[in-house]
Amino acid sequence: MAPRRYSSTVRAAAAAEKRARVLDAAAALLREDAGISGFSLEAVAGAAGVTRLTVYNQFGSRRGLLEAVFDEVAISGGLTRIPDAMALADARVALDRLVDIFCDFWNGDPAIGNLHGAMAIDPEFAQALTERNERRRKIFNAIVRRVAGKSVPLRARQDAADLIFTLTSCATFTMLRQGRSAERTRALVKAACNSALDTLQPSSPVSGNNR
Repeated sequence: MAPRRYSSTVRAAAAAEKRARVLDAAAALLREDAGISGFSLEAVAGAAGVTRLTVYNQFGSRRGLLEAVFDEVAISGGLTRIPDAMALADARVALDRLVDIFCDFWNGDPAIGNLHGAMAIDPEFAQALTERNERRRKIFNAIVRRVAGKSVPLRARQDAADLIFTLTSCATFTMLRQGRSAERTRALVKAACNSALDTLQPSSPVSGNNR
């Protein structure tokens, strides 16, 4: 039985190595000027030095491969820091930390912009990425609830959370980044997000408006 277990271990290691090679090749293609327009299972297979069938067997589809690349980029881009930020006792400090995390992420890897660009030409992937973005919305809904409590009308809480969700998006960061340093862009996003929280204070006209 020992030789059989060894053989299985070797096969698993080889499959893992091929998977990593394919993901590296896919991310590299997304970083090129052609971006998503040059992205296909065939192109990734060629860049990785494997067959198209190998890529298909590993990921199932172009969408599956794109999602796997996004997962890898998310890990390397630091999104694993989110739970630690959410655990901070002060909600405003947590918000600032989250803005740092997302700004670092959007600014860190050219593949990220091209993955978002895929939404325009790949409806299935657009749906998957939209679902991922909704996780970010839930994060900021939680931050808003911590700041506002139940005394602030639901509509005002939703408005603040939606505004922060928009401000921390890839599209907003990309637009603001034009002509600005990453640090200046980060500061603008933080200021705007904190202003959105300021609308939840009892003295704010917005907090009393439940229309």
